[in-house]
Amino acid sequence: MLGAHRVMSRGEGDCNVVKSKHGSIEADFTAWKARFISRLQALCKGERKPCGGNCKKGKCESNQHGSEAMEPGSHAQEGFHQRDAEQEEPFGSTSEEESGTEDHQSLKSVIDVEDLGKIMDRMKKEKREKEQQEGETSLIRSTVKNEAGERRAMITPALREALTKQGYQLIGSHSGVKLCRWTKSMLRGRGGCYKHTFYGIESHRCMETTPSLACANKCVFCWRHHTNPVGTEWRWKMDQAEMILKEAIENHQNVMKQFRGVPGVREERFEEGMTVKHCALSLVGEPIMYPEINRFLKLLHEHKISSFLVTNAQFPAEIRNLKPVTQLYVSVDASTKESLKKIDRPLFKDFWQRFLDSLKALAAKQQRTVYRLTLVKAWNVDELQAYAKLVSLGNPDFIEVKGVTYCGESSASSLTMANVPWHEEVVRFVCELVDLIPDYEIACEHEHSNCLLIAHKKFKIGREWWTWIDYSRFQELIQEYEDSGGSKTFSAKDYMAKTPHWALFGASERGFDPKDTRYQRRNKSKDISGC
Repeated sequence: MLGAHRVMSRGEGDCNVVKSKHGSIEADFTAWKARFISRLQALCKGERKPCGGNCKKGKCESNQHGSEAMEPGSHAQEGFHQRDAEQEEPFGSTSEEESGTEDHQSLKSVIDVEDLGKIMDRMKKEKREKEQQEGETSLIRSTVKNEAGERRAMITPALREALTKQGYQLIGSHSGVKLCRWTKSMLRGRGGCYKHTFYGIESHRCMETTPSLACANKCVFCWRHHTNPVGTEWRWKMDQAEMILKEAIENHQNVMKQFRGVPGVREERFEEGMTVKHCALSLVGEPIMYPEINRFLKLLHEHKISSFLVTNAQFPAEIRNLKPVTQLYVSVDASTKESLKKIDRPLFKDFWQRFLDSLKALAAKQQRTVYRLTLVKAWNVDELQAYAKLVSLGNPDFIEVKGVTYCGESSASSLTMANVPWHEEVVRFVCELVDLIPDYEIACEHEHSNCLLIAHKKFKIGREWWTWIDYSRFQELIQEYEDSGGSKTFSAKDYMAKTPHWALFGASERGFDPKDTRYQRRNKSKDISGC
């Protein structure tokens, strides 16, 4: 009969760095691969390792002779593998190895002089193998010790290669920046993003970045294609906030320089765009995971750069400890525990309680707060009553409702174009939701990104909406806050500005700035990046 013995036990890794044995799934595989290659090399030399006594048949030599049959140094190696939680299954003895057993027994009997040479050769070979094995074990132990003592970089070589191909400018060991498609669009006078329509940012002066490429969710609609690492707590090396901001601005400006003299780019907007005025902390990952996020925000404000921070509502303590930002977003991708698990695919076991606690923490903020709802057709568009309850929990100033963007086929997601709602369907959903939350009304529309803005009525003065932001006033207020050591606070109403008519819901422009020219794409290729 054909048969085989297991050469090595199965290797297991975990994408969650907190549960990973070596800090990342790539490192888990590398460690397993090193042991596997070592085992194959031993096989090529014809080495045979006796069974550890736990074989299924129970007839091997180790069961008959006990610990005497164990290979020298095996106890030390066994202890190492136990610490590594990945026990190896050595070979069980077979009929092919009976000659070796006879040789072992012959050592205890009378030895003929003519056989002495063979025995000495075998003893020398065993000694060399023992020394080699001890050296390999020592090397692996040293590697594991170094991995445990020194935190590894979040950006692995494989991650660096993947993100670089996608156009990311990587910074240090865990940060990145990328030019948003709406920045390119506004440089050409082809319209700005929804933040321009809703809040008055200058899209060509906005830098999209993140101080943490890692995230605690694996959302099905993530247009980052799940190339970023995931984790529930910070387990990596940490770069200083000053370095991250400095290199983010430099990298952003270097990419912007490539548009100098490009046909269609407006010269005045190019010159303005070289000075960053807004920062969207929504590029990839979970920015609030970065331990020095408050320091990073303070540096942004010192550079007179407004801050738009997006969080996935899984870190309530960090939200409570967050210093004032220009506008704080929370992604509300579903309204029930079941649909949130299905859509966001969170790593935390207590994800639902963390989600609710994050919304409660948002309610305590005095500055501008936003719920960001991404509608996925057939997944989360029929939960209106549940959404209304969540609104009462966090009392956000604004609610952005946007149809999901299809990112193409991916093994990491089961979404198809059938899950993308039409703009009319998004409008219908928003109208039905507003009927359930009497303190809110539809304020603005950005049709060309399939997005609408619901605003609290406190931003409607008389019959006019004031959803835009007075950025100069915000910088004055945040400076006073810092100078007073945090005692002089301010609220969202202290830095609001009047919304222009073309941005309002129901206007003929449908949220497109009349200063720009609408451009209809001719080819089918589409840049899906953007906040």
